Amino acid sequence: MDQMTVEHQPSAAKLDVLGVDDWPIWEKDISTFPWTYDAPETCYLLRGEVVVTPDGGAPVSLQRGDYVTFPAGMSCLWEIKQAVKKHYKLG
Repeated sequence: MDQMTVEHQPSAAKLDVLGVDDWPIWEKDISTFPWTYDAPETCYLLRGEVVVTPDGGAPVSLQRGDYVTFPAGMSCLWEIKQAVKKHYKLG
């Protein structure tokens, strides 16, 4: 199975080309929960801090300015350390 990928601080030009500002926004307060991605998801963190631990994998810290892709079928644990606000796109 594919792994999640993280790009730290992508350029404003790249985000503009991808149309990130037009993607929906998801927000969540400090919490911990399991999650499985039914479809690929790409997101860009506007604020917050989260540790995502893929099943059987190492924890990955994400924070404001990170551009992340999660593959379909990936199961993980989300541990939100600071309230998260992100743009996201499914598929």
